[in-house]
Amino acid sequence: MFLIVAKYLIPKGYRGMAVFPFILVKYDFDKMNSTFVNHEKIHLKQQKEMLILPFFIWYFLEYLVRLIQYRNKDLAYRHISFEREAYANETDLDYLKNRSFFGFLNYITSKQK
Repeated sequence: MFLIVAKYLIPKGYRGMAVFPFILVKYDFDKMNSTFVNHEKIHLKQQKEMLILPFFIWYFLEYLVRLIQYRNKDLAYRHISFEREAYANETDLDYLKNRSFFGFLNYITSKQK
């Protein structure tokens, strides 16, 4: 994992993103935010287990489905299974040690966890 400050590569409205094997953050202080970094590490694990490119295809397609479902871009983003897993477990710094393979599948249903 490489943690890089890349202010101009991060889309407007976001503070960071994971693109295997990099975590890109908009602000230098986020490098020290363990919850934020853990959230992005969860995404790196998801990307790795899905062999990277399929992750991004699934992410985009699920976003489109959620956009149709919720008719709101922020709600659609928050309900993507990858994001739901990351948000639900970002404060558990040991989560990745115990995470089951394809753990995001537990978050695929529209019910909040």
